[in-house]
Amino acid sequence: MSDSPATSTKPESDGDKRQRERAEQLLARAPVLASGGVTLASGRRLDYAVRAAFVPVTQGGIDAQRGELQAAVFTIAYSVPAGDGTPRPVCFVFNGGPGSASIWLHLGALGPKRVPMNDDGSMPRAPYAVVDNPLTWLEHFDLVFIDPPHTGFSLSASDAARKTLLSVDGDVDALAEVMRGWLASNGRFGAPLYLAGESYGTTRGAALADKMQAHGLGFEGVILVSCAMDLQSLIFAPRNDLPYALYLPGFANVAQYHGRLKGALAASPEAARAAAEAFVAEDYLTALHAGSRLDGRARSRIEKRIAELTGLPPALVQEKNLRINDQCFFFDALRDEGRIVGRLEARVTGPMAASRTREWEFDPGIEALVAPYTTASLAYFASLGIPTDARYEVLSLEVNKAWNWGRGSAEGVREANGFTCTSTDLARALRRNPHLRVFVASGRYDLGTPYSASDWSLAQVDAPAEVLARITHRYYDAGHMFYTRTADLAQLKTDLASWLGAGSGA
Repeated sequence: MSDSPATSTKPESDGDKRQRERAEQLLARAPVLASGGVTLASGRRLDYAVRAAFVPVTQGGIDAQRGELQAAVFTIAYSVPAGDGTPRPVCFVFNGGPGSASIWLHLGALGPKRVPMNDDGSMPRAPYAVVDNPLTWLEHFDLVFIDPPHTGFSLSASDAARKTLLSVDGDVDALAEVMRGWLASNGRFGAPLYLAGESYGTTRGAALADKMQAHGLGFEGVILVSCAMDLQSLIFAPRNDLPYALYLPGFANVAQYHGRLKGALAASPEAARAAAEAFVAEDYLTALHAGSRLDGRARSRIEKRIAELTGLPPALVQEKNLRINDQCFFFDALRDEGRIVGRLEARVTGPMAASRTREWEFDPGIEALVAPYTTASLAYFASLGIPTDARYEVLSLEVNKAWNWGRGSAEGVREANGFTCTSTDLARALRRNPHLRVFVASGRYDLGTPYSASDWSLAQVDAPAEVLARITHRYYDAGHMFYTRTADLAQLKTDLASWLGAGSGA
């Protein structure tokens, strides 16, 4: 938020008064305290405490000069007593959207409880419940899950605050205050700090690495799941040819999975990805750059290869001027079967309408997860004693639609000088803090934030080689929430432990 208290003398509206009173009521609630235990995969028993509480966000921060209340932000923290008296590391965790609560990482991979899902990404049958998670990250850190304003139970205190909070920079400022406030109220200053974010949570997470460093609270590590730091690599828009190239390896990988490729390309997902990556580097980027200057013979060769790599009809590739966007692939990859390909989990498909329109009504990849996670999380919260009388916003489309993607004085989905970008913040944080390390995790079947787009984004981080050596990128064989697949959940935990061990010099 801003660095000085609010000075506005404008009378408070009835709506703002109600919002402020509601936020104050949430903050006045006593923390919900609970306890539990989980047996880790190693066989060791881990007993933990749970603390669910609202943290205030105010203008001016947490000091004595703070201004008006901006928001009440819901957090759930898990802690384990330090055996030797040394402060345990603290890892702050959030998801993305924008507009998503933190239940995906909370009850999908990191917390001591998780929602079991089908390994193929399909929707399991009810009833839904949480089970113990022997692969919990609580083994390594105390965990603090944060629901940003207008997700979960979190609320802003006025319309003006809501407008500020639903923006790239306002969101970063607010979550920085939440983390500082949580550390202060829980007496945890001095603990090693980590951060984990997924999807848009990586957009905010990259910026927060630099913001917290500016506050004198540097992170030991930042964990980015399904990366989205550079929106230019993900948004299909006029004169932005980059996503067409960066999505193609993901399209090839998915087409191979669904049996749409032929010959050597069909042999394995590795073969399909390697061929697509080579084609992009050697031919496709040049062809896109040439545009209408590409001669007829070269154009025909490029059209043919795109069709071979995606399984799409050559006539469609020609019609789309060599540029296959995500919506085209979702609706046309399996059109002859009457199926839509999932965006966030492309192994999953859903039935088209009988009219086979190209109207995007739902994502079969995320649809399989929403009901199980929502139902199971609310039942779990109730079992902890957390009041569930208010609506818990799992995925708020209103927040997503209202989001201001500009930074600084820019407005709209793109910044004044391009698309929203926070990899520059991460690069600065890495250069400022010699101990900061970054772990990136990507799902091969994620067509929301494709692995190859993350490869490109990380390759553009503006730092010398010795700094870039502190970035680790690992890949998994499912979609955006790849940890719903049991094998990937286990591999993620193994990779995390290895990364943490390498950082400690073990």
